[in-house]
Amino acid sequence: MARRIQVLPDAVANQIAAGEVVERPASVVKELIENALDARATRVEVRLERGGKRRIRISDDGVGMGREDALLSLDRHATSKIRAPDDLTRVRTLGFRGEALPSIAAVSRLRIETREADDEVGTAIRVRGGAIMGVEDCARQRGTTVDVERMFFNAPVRARFLKSVSAESRAVSEVVITLALAHPGVAFLLESDGGSSLELPAGRDVAGRIAEVWGDEAASTLIPVSADAGGVEVRGLVQRPDAAHSGSRRVHMFVNGRPFRDPSLVKAADRGYRTTVPGKARPWLFLYLDVPGGAVDVNVHPAKTEVRFQDPGAVEEVVETAVRVALGGEESAASLDAQLRTPRLAVRETADRPLNREDDDDRDASQMALFLSSEGAPSEPEAKGSGEATPRPTRLWQALSMYVIAETREGLLIIDQHSAHERVLFERLMRAFESEGEESQRLLFPLTVRLTRQEVEQVEALQGILRRAGFDVEGFGGDTVIVRAVPNPHPWFDAERCFREMIDELTHGSELVRSAGNQHERIAMTFACKGAIKAGQKLGEEEMRELFDRLFATPLPFHDVHGRPTAIRLSADELERRFGRH
Repeated sequence: MARRIQVLPDAVANQIAAGEVVERPASVVKELIENALDARATRVEVRLERGGKRRIRISDDGVGMGREDALLSLDRHATSKIRAPDDLTRVRTLGFRGEALPSIAAVSRLRIETREADDEVGTAIRVRGGAIMGVEDCARQRGTTVDVERMFFNAPVRARFLKSVSAESRAVSEVVITLALAHPGVAFLLESDGGSSLELPAGRDVAGRIAEVWGDEAASTLIPVSADAGGVEVRGLVQRPDAAHSGSRRVHMFVNGRPFRDPSLVKAADRGYRTTVPGKARPWLFLYLDVPGGAVDVNVHPAKTEVRFQDPGAVEEVVETAVRVALGGEESAASLDAQLRTPRLAVRETADRPLNREDDDDRDASQMALFLSSEGAPSEPEAKGSGEATPRPTRLWQALSMYVIAETREGLLIIDQHSAHERVLFERLMRAFESEGEESQRLLFPLTVRLTRQEVEQVEALQGILRRAGFDVEGFGGDTVIVRAVPNPHPWFDAERCFREMIDELTHGSELVRSAGNQHERIAMTFACKGAIKAGQKLGEEEMRELFDRLFATPLPFHDVHGRPTAIRLSADELERRFGRH
């Protein structure tokens, strides 16, 4: 009986393996740029023809390869990055599988030109569909150039799955931008069909690179984040709540210098924004994580865009904390300044990124260490809000019976009295839920409130938690309830109106209610919204000062529970600029 199981020829096996690594031109660009960065390149140039479908040419000024290494690089699983299984637990290079070049060569016409500094001449290798067609000397400077032509020429079915030239070009641009954000100390050039579409000079500042890609205005909406716990360090930049909008967003995450995707970490960062942005807002995130060797597994998928953390819960907690603490600072407040200072977040990169195990043993010399400048956020999270960091105002006055204007050393704070009191009441009630509940006052004449049947059922379901919020309420039969005790958040509090509006919103829902994380937040948010001091209420100086002090004693003083600003900054510098004093 003839055998039915056969060993596949190398050419077929290589094409199958290439399918895991090489999906489209962007995949090729990613792998080749990563090789260039691992080779300590300080400049990487990417040139495309027809979105990379016709040609991809990537040049670098890295250490280059000798002839023997250049030939070995085309063998599957030939790599300079690891030697033993244990190396996978602490690999710091972007590449390590030894699959990229042979996978690309298997489905294209490829030419490599490379030269080490000590070699008199370089080496040029021509490959067609995985078969080496020629090896010869070439003249070139130190570094490597990889020229990829006619991707999938020998796999036409896969070629038909490629998208339009513009779509493939956009995908390549995203890859270049992502790796440029990970390595701001490296210069990048992207040219498409002879025209320059992206040119990024070498720098040492992440925010500066963001400004180069998306503009100064976008960069000025970002604030630094910083947290460190249990060996997990998080640094980065996130968007101010007032600048966050619905729709598309920018999310870039890196661990030990490696770009990766993790929806759970994005959700953790979004939890940090809870009660500071509207429910549909999607803030930009640029997060750089550094974890000890062995705490993250990067050998999850051939594309190397996924990682697995040893303790994902701990990493998520640090990310959420970093964002939450940053949003408590004055930098997170909305501003009327036309020229906001771009945040400072620098990346310090060593000149000798690892090429082999010996280099990799020196963790301090191999990793990208992130640090904030003296103008950035504090390195240690503060337990409280920004109250201590915000100077006590020298003067307070009310404008339009809606806003409290505070004069500080830095300029002016314009505070929305209703929004500010919302934040105060929300935090007060959330603290009360953690203890014995909110204090209430017994009513000499209980309130008899008629509701709809649906609202009565809501009151019955929430009776216990409403009591802890300060409302002692019980059914009175039919469509009527009796309120015997109520909270007393301020002298002008209209208990019946607040109760009715709360129950209506809790029963019928709203964007505010839907944005709450749990039942306690739902009650606290609706109470804060309906019970806060209203616009139009005149306040005395002591009342304004008490509101100011209580606001800046909360963890998130610059944001109300709807995601609107409670205060807007206007710096003295901006006033001088507007009046032509600069």
